[in-house]
Amino acid sequence: MTILAVMGIAFVTGVLSWAGTAAVRRGLLARQILDQPNARSSHHTPVPRGGGVAIVLTVTIMMVLLAISDGTMTKEFAVILGATLVVAGISFWDDLRGLPAWVRFLSHIGAVAAGIFILPDSGIFQGWLPGYLDRMVAAVLWVWFVNLYNFMDGIDGLAALETIAIGLGLAVVSGLAHTGIDGGPIIIASAAFGFLIWNFPPAKIFLGDVGSVALGYMLGYLLLLLASHGGWAAAIILPMYYLVDATITLLQRLFRGEKIWQAHREHAYQKAVIQGSSHGAVIGQITLCNIFLVVLAGLTMVMSSRVDIVLVGFAFGLSAILWRHLSRQRR
Repeated sequence: MTILAVMGIAFVTGVLSWAGTAAVRRGLLARQILDQPNARSSHHTPVPRGGGVAIVLTVTIMMVLLAISDGTMTKEFAVILGATLVVAGISFWDDLRGLPAWVRFLSHIGAVAAGIFILPDSGIFQGWLPGYLDRMVAAVLWVWFVNLYNFMDGIDGLAALETIAIGLGLAVVSGLAHTGIDGGPIIIASAAFGFLIWNFPPAKIFLGDVGSVALGYMLGYLLLLLASHGGWAAAIILPMYYLVDATITLLQRLFRGEKIWQAHREHAYQKAVIQGSSHGAVIGQITLCNIFLVVLAGLTMVMSSRVDIVLVGFAFGLSAILWRHLSRQRR
C-alpha cells in the first residue's frame, strides 16, 4: 500500500468517524442516554455514552471497502468482522439498558472462541507451547485484553489515544515486518482520531462499552496476528502501559478479596485524577510513554531477536515507573 493510499484512507476514515460521532451524539442526547456522575466517576456532569457506535460502523465500512478493493474478503475477515459486530451489539445494549456481568463476559468468550482458530497454524508462541496449549493461552490472553481495554476507559481521551498509539504502532511494525496487516490498524487508528475530537478533555461524548470492548477485540486479534508472524515482542510492547496498569490493579483487588467485576476508581490514571491532576495532564503522560513504546516495538523489527527480551524489559520498566508515578502523583 502506497503512502498516498494510506493518507487517503486515514483522511476518509477520520472524517467519517468525526461526522458519525456527531450524529450519534445528537441521537444519544435526544434520547437522554447519558452517563450520570456517581461516586466512581471521573466526570461531574452528565455526558452521552455510547459514542463507540460511530467507531464500530466507520471501521466496518472502511474495512469492507478495503477488503473489496484489495480482494481480501476472506473467511477469516468475515469471522472477525462478524464477531466484532456481535460483541459490539451486546455491549451497546449494556450501555443502553445494562446487562449482568456474566452475560457480557460470555459474549467476550464467544467472540474470542469464534476468532481463535482462524489465526495462523504456526501458532502464537512460535513453537514454545504445543498446539492445543498455544491456542488456549492465546484465548485467555485475548479475553483478558478485551476486558482490560474496557477497564482502562475511565477518563477523557485515554482509550482513543491508546487506540491511536497501538494502531499506528501496529502499522509501523507490520510494515517493517512485511506482514501485510497494516491497512486495518490504520483504519482503526484513524477512526479513533475522528472520535477523539469529541472525546478530548472535556469530553462531549463517551466511548461506552460498545467502543471499548469492540476496540479491545479487534486490536487483540491484530496483536495476536502480529505475534504469529514472529513479532511477539512488539505485540507485548505496544499495549504495555495498559497491560501493566490493568494487571497490577486486578491483582491488588484480588488480594484484597474485592469483586473484580465491579466498577471502581483504583487504576493509576484514575488515582492521579482523584489526587488533582487534570485529564489532559494524565493522558499526556501516558501518550508520551506510548511514543517510547512504539519506538521500542519498532526496534524489535530492525535489531537482532536476541535483544527482544531486553526491549520488552525496557518497555515494562518504563510502564511500571509511569504506573507508580501516577499512583502517587500530586497536583
